[in-house]
Amino acid sequence: MSDALGLTAQPVLTLERRHNRREDLRSLARLCRRFGVVGIVVGNPVHLSGEMSPQAARTQAFAAELGKLTGLPIHLCDERLTTREAHQILYEAGHARQEHRRVVDQVAATLILQAFLEQGSGVSDQGSEVRDQGSENR
Repeated sequence: MSDALGLTAQPVLTLERRHNRREDLRSLARLCRRFGVVGIVVGNPVHLSGEMSPQAARTQAFAAELGKLTGLPIHLCDERLTTREAHQILYEAGHARQEHRRVVDQVAATLILQAFLEQGSGVSDQGSEVRDQGSENR
């Protein structure tokens, strides 16, 4: 989540994915309503080269479904190397490697949102179409 001014990203919680895609979507939609979300930033897992990966295609389909269900704008944001950066941050903060698994996704998600906010892309003035912010690298 970002602060009210859209300047800083803070972790809230990590949802554990279920085997039921519909339930995952509903859980996210409930969280959006609970926190008054005005837009959703989704990490887009493209290859390091910028080419579309199979996971990126699945992520974009999931993001489009989430946008339809919530009625909120969805923004795809390049997530290359964010997990690596999250591990580095945790390591530098003194966390043991075996503890990283619990929080690394949350830290990476915070980094993705912070990068989006720093681009000045503010979610309040965007349309409702899924956008790929890493597309210029393809």
